[in-house]
Amino acid sequence: MQLASFRSILTRYKAVFLDSYGVLKNHMGLIPKVEETLQFIRDNNQYLCVLTNDASRSPDQLAANFQKNGLTGIEADEIISSGMMARQFLEYKIRKGGSVAYLGTENSAQYILQAKLRGVPVSQVKEEDDVQAMVFLDDEGFDWNTDINKTLNLLRTKNIPTIVANTDSIYPVSQNDVSLATGSIAKLVENIVNKRFIHFGKPDSQMFMHAFERMNKLASIDRSEILMVGDTLHTDILGGNKFGIDTALVLSGNTRKDKVNLLIRSSGIIPNYICESIVN
Repeated sequence: MQLASFRSILTRYKAVFLDSYGVLKNHMGLIPKVEETLQFIRDNNQYLCVLTNDASRSPDQLAANFQKNGLTGIEADEIISSGMMARQFLEYKIRKGGSVAYLGTENSAQYILQAKLRGVPVSQVKEEDDVQAMVFLDDEGFDWNTDINKTLNLLRTKNIPTIVANTDSIYPVSQNDVSLATGSIAKLVENIVNKRFIHFGKPDSQMFMHAFERMNKLASIDRSEILMVGDTLHTDILGGNKFGIDTALVLSGNTRKDKVNLLIRSSGIIPNYICESIVN
């Protein structure tokens, strides 16, 4: 596929969904001139929404983090995160006083879990605890050996809903290197215990539907008028394709320019466009 100019294709749409990591920022920090593109979107009276597989912070915290790093063009009500979707599920699903076991950091658990719920690191779960759900949050904050094994045995013995709040399989740590993310850990355990977990991040459709419904409270927008922009085929592009909207793959994050055509052929996940980034 030929590289396209992002701004030239953007004008064909009324609304744009943007991934966060790899689109607005990457391992080096904020992508230079990205704020100019956001202003271009505003100036053309287009709607935007950031869809991120971030389970560790609230939309207010994510917006504050953008501003701290110099990106002032994103408001909290324009951000939808997988953590937000998981939080809503737990709010309605788990009865007051119940415990929710989690893999991840205490900070991410504080956002995901409501005050009425007792969050317990899986390392501290006791046999007598009334554990009503299990949540995969982060790839850090626990002992990979003992705590993953404990999670495995907890889910073998208890019939409880299991939530994957961040479905990313990997994340970049440098230009060439990646690390395993929460989604990889969850997929491993899911296969071993032979159970289906509840996934709230891309490529599943909950975030896309939430964003679509939110936008249509402001204006009448058809799916054909929305563009999903992301840096990863198996989350952003597959999710947009499944939801029935056009997709643009950018090469400023997870997907490298020299590998992109091979990855598209081998995966069968085909974006409508490929762009260097959103800044040109």
